[in-house]
Amino acid sequence: MPFIKWVEETEATGEVAELYQLWRAANPHRDKVPEILKCFSWRADFLRSVLDFSYRLHFSEGHLSRRIKEMIATYVSGLNRCPY
Repeated sequence: MPFIKWVEETEATGEVAELYQLWRAANPHRDKVPEILKCFSWRADFLRSVLDFSYRLHFSEGHLSRRIKEMIATYVSGLNRCPY
């Protein structure tokens, strides 16, 4: 299984620390930044783009509610045996 090194929340500085804080502020019910997002932490510009895109795609209302989108994502992750 591949391993991707990332910046941990306790080690984050500068823009990455700011992005982690923005994510935590937007997700107060979650206790830590998901590892799938941390995969982009070596490139703060990529992390920012992923966060911006993710919120527009997953968390905006459209034909499917956020709840349905989250259920689909969880199901697909389970099928793929993905821990994220």
